[in-house]
Amino acid sequence: MNEKGFEPSGLNFTSSPDGLLLVRLTGDWKIGNALPSADEVEKKLKTGVRVGRVGFDTSELKAWDSGLLTFLTKVKEFCSQNKMQLELEGLPDGAKGLLKLASAVAERKGARKEIKREPFLSLVGARAIEFYRSTMEMVSFIGEATVTFAKFLVGKATFRRVDLFLLLQECGAQALPVVSLISVLLGLILAFVGAIQLKMFGAQIFVADVVGIGMVRVMGAIMTGIIMAGRTGAAFAAQLGTMEVNEEIDALKTLGISPMEFLVLPRMIALVIMMPLLCIYADLMGILGGLIVGVGMLDLGLIEYLNRTREALTLTVFGVGLFHSAVFGVLVALSGCLRGMQCERSASAVGYAATSAVVTSIVSIIVATAVITFVCQVLGI
Repeated sequence: MNEKGFEPSGLNFTSSPDGLLLVRLTGDWKIGNALPSADEVEKKLKTGVRVGRVGFDTSELKAWDSGLLTFLTKVKEFCSQNKMQLELEGLPDGAKGLLKLASAVAERKGARKEIKREPFLSLVGARAIEFYRSTMEMVSFIGEATVTFAKFLVGKATFRRVDLFLLLQECGAQALPVVSLISVLLGLILAFVGAIQLKMFGAQIFVADVVGIGMVRVMGAIMTGIIMAGRTGAAFAAQLGTMEVNEEIDALKTLGISPMEFLVLPRMIALVIMMPLLCIYADLMGILGGLIVGVGMLDLGLIEYLNRTREALTLTVFGVGLFHSAVFGVLVALSGCLRGMQCERSASAVGYAATSAVVTSIVSIIVATAVITFVCQVLGI
């Protein structure tokens, strides 16, 4: 207590026989100062005897800002919960007006997050319905893409040729650096793994067979597909998702322009054209990586290594790899465009669409590789 009878915290309480708790506020009630807590009033109300009303005395209050309003709001909430009457006559006129204004707007229903546990069967049913809807959307999108591609083959598709050339550059030339790096490293890894086992039998020369067949038949196409999924597929999803957020796709529909022809078709054509070319380039870089290991570390002759690689590779192996890459190009393009067209209209949804496009593309590539490998095994290719 100080010489005026007020508590150092800025609060002083006086109880009257008629059940009134008078709260005296003193000093500067500004956010920059050490403000008293509403818990002190709550503690006083709980320990007081027959308190039914709460009033305020602000004759010693020097200055106030939103810190006072926060204090009063908490006191009012506590009084409401305990069915106590709150008297505002002793407060400054500005504080009374702001407090009434804050209380005049009812809390919006659902504003507070409610934790609700759904039954297990309800969750399973909701996931099943969501999976069914997603599958139907995917099938519908693939059907529309097929029809659009057929219209392109007969020359009835509408899109800008300049967009196709820009997409060819983006999917092709601009992807060469990362494809080169990954392919060379993959060739090095295959050569190291093969050399460890082949050295035991003195057959280091067959490292050329391991690297050549592995890269050309499947690994070059798979790694190129994964690179394009993370680089180009995500970019397609982000581009179309942003257009969905900005309502540009709706504008195209309003103008009578098909988004499938104007947006999806050039992206699909660009990847289908560039993926086999990138696959061939990746195969060459992978063979170069194996050549570095074979000649530089296994003491194999350069001409000897190249001749062995040429003998190991056949047109069948080369054709299987190109077929892989063409299929992967279609899958990456469809996955990126599908997730972009499904994007909701928010900024966070664009990032989710890009992530979902990468995941969908990679899963599709792995599944397609398994199917093609099984078919080749059955056919004896």
